[in-house]
Order: sequence, then C-alpha cells, then structure tokens
Amino acid sequence: MEQSPLEIQSPPTPGASSGPELFNAAEYLLAGSPDPDRIAVRHPGGELTYGQLAEEVRRVAGGLLALGVRPEERVLCCMVDDLELFTAILATMYIGAVAVPSSTMLTGPELGKLVSDSRARVVIGSAEFRDAVLAAAWHGEVRTLVLTGDDDPAAEDELPAGAVGISWQRLLTLGGGEPVTAPYLSWAESAALWLYTSGTTGTPKAAMHRHTDIRYVAQTYGQQVLGIGPEDVCLSAAKLFFAYGIGNSMFFPLSVGASAVLEPGRPSPALFAERVAEHGVTLFFGVPSFWGPMLAASTDEVPDGALSRVRQGVSAGETLPPRIYHGIRERYGVEILDGIGSTEVLHIYISNRPGQVIPGSSGTPVPGYRVQLRRDDGSVIDGIDEPGMLYIAGESLCTGYWCRTSVNRLVFHGEWMRTGDKYVRAADGSYTCLGRADDVLKVGGIWVSPAEVEARLLEHPAIAEAAVIGVRDADGLDKPVAFVVPRPGGHLDADEVISFCRAGLAAFKRPRAVLQLAALPKTATGKIQRFRLRELAVDDPATIPTVASAPR
Repeated sequence: MEQSPLEIQSPPTPGASSGPELFNAAEYLLAGSPDPDRIAVRHPGGELTYGQLAEEVRRVAGGLLALGVRPEERVLCCMVDDLELFTAILATMYIGAVAVPSSTMLTGPELGKLVSDSRARVVIGSAEFRDAVLAAAWHGEVRTLVLTGDDDPAAEDELPAGAVGISWQRLLTLGGGEPVTAPYLSWAESAALWLYTSGTTGTPKAAMHRHTDIRYVAQTYGQQVLGIGPEDVCLSAAKLFFAYGIGNSMFFPLSVGASAVLEPGRPSPALFAERVAEHGVTLFFGVPSFWGPMLAASTDEVPDGALSRVRQGVSAGETLPPRIYHGIRERYGVEILDGIGSTEVLHIYISNRPGQVIPGSSGTPVPGYRVQLRRDDGSVIDGIDEPGMLYIAGESLCTGYWCRTSVNRLVFHGEWMRTGDKYVRAADGSYTCLGRADDVLKVGGIWVSPAEVEARLLEHPAIAEAAVIGVRDADGLDKPVAFVVPRPGGHLDADEVISFCRAGLAAFKRPRAVLQLAALPKTATGKIQRFRLRELAVDDPATIPTVASAPR
C-alpha cells in the first residue's frame, strides 16, 4: 500500500511508544485510499480526490489553529451537508480538537443551549442559518464565529463583546498561510466527536466519542455488514450531524477509499433519485420517513428504474414497516437492510443482512457487538419470545454524556448500555422492536407493542404515517390512541380505521381513538416525538374527537 498523502512528522504531543495507542481518526480516514487521485467526495461544486481532500483539510486545520483552537477543545458546526462541513469536521479532529456537528433544524435559542453546554469558543455556520447561528453566538463563551457564503462575516454589533466574525474564505486564508503538515497524534481513547442526542424526551445530551470509535464502526457495520469497498458510492438522506449520517457519508466510504455524495438540500424523492442517477450511487441510506415518500412518489417524480444502480438500501432510526420494505423491493428492485443504532453507539449494532432480510425485524447483532435482553429485575432473558429491555455492549459505545452524571448512572452499567428499547428475540436469533420502554402499553393486563399496532395502521391504504401512544382513561388505565397522517387525497373515517385494526389484530390491541394530524412531530433525526403527542392527547380518550384534525 502506498503511503498516504498525509506526511506524518514527529508527534507534537508527549507519549512514549509503550503508552496509549496513538491514533487520529481524521488521518485514518484521509488515508483510506492508496491512490490520491481517486474521487473521495462529490458535492454541488464539483468533486475532490483523496489528495485534494487532504490538502483542503490541512488548510482548514491551519485556520482553526490560527484561531487558537486547542486539542480537545470543542468546535461547533451548524452547517448544510457540503464540502465546508465535511472538511470542518475532519480538520477539527485532525488537530486533536472535538468536532460538534449540530442539527440545522434548531432555533437560535435551542442552538445556543448546545453552544453553552459544549463550551465551544469557535462556532462555524452556513450562511443559510446565519440568523440562528448569530443568536446562538450570544450564549456561552464564543470568541470566533465563522460564516460561509459570499465573504460576508458577522459584524461587530451582531456579536457579543470580545467575539469576532470571519468568513470561511478568511479561515482558509489563515490556514494557507500556516499549513498543517501532520495530524495531531491523538490517543485512540481521546475525544474526537460529540453528537447531541435527538432529544425524543426534549433534552439533548452530548454523547462523547473517541477516535477509535470511528474506526470501529467502519470496520464492523461498514465493512462486515455492508461489505463496502472502493467501488462504492454512498448517498445518505440522513445528514452529517446525525450519528447515522456521518457514518454513511464519511466514516464508511473514506475508510475504504470509496466515494461520498454530499447533498445540502432537503431530502426529497425526486432530488435524491436524481443524485442517485447522476453519481451512480450504489449504497443508499434512508430512514422510514424517507423511504415511505420514496415509495409513494409518482412515476413522474421518480421513475421506477431510478435506483437501478443501487446495490443496497439501508434504513435506521425507527422500525421500517414491512409494507414499505416490500413496496420498495417490488417497485425499485432494492433490498433495504433495516437495523437499530443510536447516537451513543455511533451507528447500527443490530441489522438485517443482505439476502436474509426479515421484514419488520431489526435483524441480528452486528459483528463486534453483544446484546442482552433483561427483565425488570435485571435478570437476563435466555429464552425466546419474552419481551425485555435491550442492553448493548461494544467498543464504539460512547464514554458517556457530557456533564450528565445522574443520567450516566442510569444508562451505563459497566460495559453495557441500557438502550431504553423493548425487544423480543425469535427462535431464528433475530430481534424485533416493541417500542421504547416508556411507550409499551399494558392493556387489560396484557402487554401491547405500539410498533405492532402502527404496522397494522400502515397497511391501511389511506394512511401515510401512524404513531400509537397510551392515554390513561378516567380509571387511570392505559388505552391505545392512534395519531395518523392521511395520504394525499386520502379520507379517513376513525370508526373504519379502528375496524380495520380489529380485523388484523387481537381486539384488545385496537386503538380506542384515532386522531388525524397534518404531520407527526419529529426530532431532527426523524424519530417521532411521542411526548408531544401526549401533550395533544387528553386524560380521557373518550373526549378525543374520533374524526378530527389536531394542530401540528
């Protein structure tokens, strides 16, 4: 293998050879191809080879050093999926600092909470999010705000006292004046990446990941499940600020010399089908809320042969309904591997396998990860068909949540993490999600999985999306209540929907009420915010209008 285009010089940090392993994830990723002329990234402005990407990362790294960014200091990015964010993340890790890509869906005050929590002194934002980023800069200890765009930095009166604004071009100029010729030789155990949880409970927490975690997910799920190789081209509907998205678009392709396609636009079936055809995408990553519209798209929007070059589809975030799996397979000829992952584990740790998909199931543990189901008393379930709390162990598990001691003690148990998901194991070794632990209902003394009821609802020809929660009646007993989003032009009759469920489920599992919404409330990762649905519900489901529309 030829030497990487990165020239490693003497370590700028102390550490004897007998000490901790020296490993820098950015250097590892940039060295993924032995051919510096191979295409690494395709983006709206063109494409970069591995050699060009390494050079650009060095320029950004030099700029960050010129701004005074120090090892293990956080650099927060609120940016679209384009070359600037891609290189900012890699450059931050390259100099030993901690990249904090954040959701672009946050308001200024919400983003400000992450700025304050992360103690970031340098914040980088895309011009598209200028207002939110400027508002966030007034929180915490921001000293420099970098904005992309037409060389239009933040003005002095837009920033707190002592902070300065510079453009992305100015950052590159600073980096070009003092180029970085070698990566900071971080320890494998050093912090590299913080990812804030999506906040299904409403309170995001920073999951802290090490440099070695990045290598681990690339070598387990990326290489052993997907079988990713240098000829693959990756496109992800999930953005880089998601754990799922950054693995799809950065860790997996760069680790083997493959190519990533960056699309800053909002994921839509027509746009992404166009990108698939334009770049010859072979690995196509989505979430159920993306695959559903892809299936429902008209042939004018997405021709049936649009995904002909895709060798594998992937889904995560929530359980992929069997209806969508079969529909995509029949219409586009693409098999989707559904799996479960988390921000805390950095990517997918239970997954279906190519050619062995069990629709509705999360599959089997990914090589390198161990799974347990436990009862409420903590005892391990060895048998099958008994629901239990899912625990996961593996080397990519985060070191914990930043400054969340009480939550850390509840979630992390030695090498194991309590996921908060209820699962059941089948005789074939596959695992099926029953929902979040707090979402699983006991109706009439019998456990009911919202996921099972939702799967039945999604078989209804007029329903596009569905979510089921428990609402207590006047006696304090949980009753299933369904929130549904109709298909375009579809008409829903609540009594008919309930009857439809009864025809395919045990009677006690049927929803007692049906509430129609224009859209389900979701996190930035596309997960349903069930706590917001509970806010829409009332104490007695009998008072919920069964044929009604609720506010979004």
